[in-house]
Amino acid sequence: MDTLTLSLQLSILVPLIASLLIVAVGHKPNLREGVTISSAVVLIYLAVTLYAGLSQGKTISVLWWELLPGLNISFSLEPLGMLLVLIASFLWLVTGIYAIGYMRAHAEKNQTRFYGCFAIAISAVMGLALAANLFTLFIFYEVLTLSTYPLVTHAGTEKAKNSGRIYLGILLGTSIVFFLLAIAGTWSVAQTLDFRVGGVFSTDVDKTLVGVLLLLFVFGIGKAAIMPFHRWLPAAMVAPTPVSALLHAVAVVKAGVFTILKICVFIFGLDLLSVLPSSQFLLYLAGASVLIASLVAMRQDNLKLRLAYSTISQLGYITIGALLATPSGVIGSTMHIATHAFGKITLFFCAGAILVSLNKSKVSEMRGIGRQMPLTMLAFFIASLSIIGVPPAAGTWSKWFLLMGTIDTEQYLLMVILMLSSLLNIAYLIPISLYAFFPGCPSNKVSSSPVGPNKSWTERVIKEAPLPSLIAIVITASGCLTLFVYPQPLYALAKAVLTVGVQ
Repeated sequence: MDTLTLSLQLSILVPLIASLLIVAVGHKPNLREGVTISSAVVLIYLAVTLYAGLSQGKTISVLWWELLPGLNISFSLEPLGMLLVLIASFLWLVTGIYAIGYMRAHAEKNQTRFYGCFAIAISAVMGLALAANLFTLFIFYEVLTLSTYPLVTHAGTEKAKNSGRIYLGILLGTSIVFFLLAIAGTWSVAQTLDFRVGGVFSTDVDKTLVGVLLLLFVFGIGKAAIMPFHRWLPAAMVAPTPVSALLHAVAVVKAGVFTILKICVFIFGLDLLSVLPSSQFLLYLAGASVLIASLVAMRQDNLKLRLAYSTISQLGYITIGALLATPSGVIGSTMHIATHAFGKITLFFCAGAILVSLNKSKVSEMRGIGRQMPLTMLAFFIASLSIIGVPPAAGTWSKWFLLMGTIDTEQYLLMVILMLSSLLNIAYLIPISLYAFFPGCPSNKVSSSPVGPNKSWTERVIKEAPLPSLIAIVITASGCLTLFVYPQPLYALAKAVLTVGVQ
């Protein structure tokens, strides 16, 4: 077995082994968290090894188990999967560092269960990212749902349990009723579930039938949170902030839009996708999700809920890029998976830091907190710029390609929707930073400063998050800036999705 083949398999197994070790040493917090951090470092090393091999044009494939001829659990490496492996492995490490400060400062219970389930979820993401066919992807997609359910219900309260029921009900319901049916339909029509360049359907396939399959896929992938199957995401905000970061940036929603993008490119193919009658309907449904979720976000006073609806809107961007079926759209969607990951995880990290340090969770309570938490609120501002899509933050590039995709296809209404959504992003994100640093700004939506408007900067008490959490915030905010200044590796991976090979 060569090094790359071993690295691919270990990428899936290392987080799983880590979860067992975490449970075994759970009574020793320092050792438990040491296992989490060291396992994440090992996973990053494996991801970098795989990236180096892919960059050299090497092909990597592994067969684990063949159930029936043509139906097997197997893995292969291509640029889109490589991107998700790199993002998830790096952000597992950063979220692990953040969680050490957050979980201890907030005196959370059941921390061993938290770290253990988190590791299983990362293993599921690795399997999903590296899946060579729809059958393998579906298995790890479901494992991801089940492994994150205990994280959503972590608090153990009645509210948490109810949110968990919504979470599990929508994600399992859509995948069983729609996603599984779409996979069976694909097998019936194409006689294969393997991901292939250009898609698996023949040129003379019934366009109406395949259009129905596309509908089933998009509605069945509930993790992409396309309306009306989005309620699980706001409901899951009852979970601890590191879980929210996992849901929005590291694993769950990224697994959803990754799956939609992979199916569009490697099951349908861009040529077929562009002529399907249902793709136009789904484009405008995704556009409606982008716009409506942005409007709903503006009305949320709870910061995590505001960010949750923002995520629903941003996921719509990625779905639109995939369904546009153009090179620009695919490149924009692929890049947005990464840029949104760094931007949104930073915003959630900041929300958790504010809760831990100041016990505040409402936007209306945050006037003047920039004087107490300057680093945190500066990071919040940088991440907001990335979500909006303006320099000097990384979201600029992904949104640019998405807009180019709408122009290439003459989808001018969608172009207007994306631009209007970015303006709404400004409206619900920038005022938070503005009033945090400039509490004297007039507003009838933000309460008076909790530290007093007449005190000087030197009289204010600096009360940042615990050091591990603050380190994580600085790292992810720096990532937002770095991917703007140096986007070439990300662009190369995104472009290579169209040719299945890093150029």
